[in-house]
Amino acid sequence: MRTKQGVITSAKMQRTVTVTVHRLVYHPLYKKRFRRSKKFLADIGTFHDLYVGDTVEITECRPLSKRKCFRVTDVLKRAPRVSDIAEDSAVEGVMRHRKKTAESSDTSAQ
Repeated sequence: MRTKQGVITSAKMQRTVTVTVHRLVYHPLYKKRFRRSKKFLADIGTFHDLYVGDTVEITECRPLSKRKCFRVTDVLKRAPRVSDIAEDSAVEGVMRHRKKTAESSDTSAQ
C-alpha cells in the first residue's frame, strides 16, 4: 500500500479532509528540482480533531467515493489551535500591562 505525508488544507467536509502532498521533480533539460503538489481526499477514520495545518500520513485504501481513496493513518504534527494562541496572547497582554503600570508609577514618582 502506498503511504504519503501531507498537510491538511481543508477540513470543511464531513468525515473527509483535503491533504496536499508536495514532491520534488527533477527536470531533465534544466537539471533542477522543482516542487509539484497534488491534493488528495482522505477519510478521517477515528480521528475527530483534525484541523487545517496538521501534518498527517495517509494510506491508500479501497475507493470510498468517486475521489476518496485514502485514509488518515497517523497525525505527525499538529498545528497550533486558535484557542491556544488566544490564551497565550491574553496572558502576554496582561503581563505587558503590568509592566507598563509599574514603569509609569516609577516615572510619575520622579
